[in-house]
Amino acid sequence: MNETSEPPPADSPRVNCTVTDGIAHVELARPQARNAVDLPMCRQLRSAFEEIDAADDVRAVLLSAQGPAFCAGADLRERAGQDAAWVRRRRLASFAAYEAVEQCRHPVVALVHGAVVGSGGEITLAADFAVAAESTTFRFPEPHWGTVGATQRLQRAIGKRRAKELLFTNRAMSAAESLDLGIVSRVVPDALLARTGADIAATIAGAPPLAIGLTKRAIDLGSETDLDRGIRIEMAAIEQCLADGGWREGVDRFARRGSGNSGTTEGEK
Repeated sequence: MNETSEPPPADSPRVNCTVTDGIAHVELARPQARNAVDLPMCRQLRSAFEEIDAADDVRAVLLSAQGPAFCAGADLRERAGQDAAWVRRRRLASFAAYEAVEQCRHPVVALVHGAVVGSGGEITLAADFAVAAESTTFRFPEPHWGTVGATQRLQRAIGKRRAKELLFTNRAMSAAESLDLGIVSRVVPDALLARTGADIAATIAGAPPLAIGLTKRAIDLGSETDLDRGIRIEMAAIEQCLADGGWREGVDRFARRGSGNSGTTEGEK
């Protein structure tokens, strides 16, 4: 939950989105409020990712934030004077925003730094994976603010018992510990976060988009079922790649790259 004061104007943009060379850059843009999530931000984040999802020229998405913190959590100030029905609608809007991030058909990489609190953790976990600056700390304080949140994605990422410990205690977790638990995939010096993200996005954007998209879908669908059904999901994705014919370009590219080597290497299955 948010711990800031002095909210920015209600009509100011909360989310910036640009696309350059096939890479979408989505940026949380409430630095004065440490990117606290309010209703306008929920709506703008959802809209940005729905537009990105529909864009055929996007190959990868980088999700980052302005200012000293990635996200200080939900903005509790907007709830002052509201009734329970409004708060319920506001929570549903946040769930819709997180789902838009998670359901985007293009790979989404979160670049996090500074404080990542509550809703900021939900956004991070909704991405396909995250890279953290060394300065990053995570906290999930929802029960300590008298509410419930982060009970689903967090336990799926780190397990039920660890999720309970973090939610029950509201303790801060370092970037190193978040790496150990699998909340982030890599930790880098703060000064290298943007460059690392750009390199990752360029690598993803350089791969065949159909294969990347089908890989993302197969992993996501496979995680919801058993191995036997998961193999069937992967085989369906393979068949779609074969029908498209673009796989031949990958084989040719691999052959050209390995033409100077003797024998064979396992560049891919």
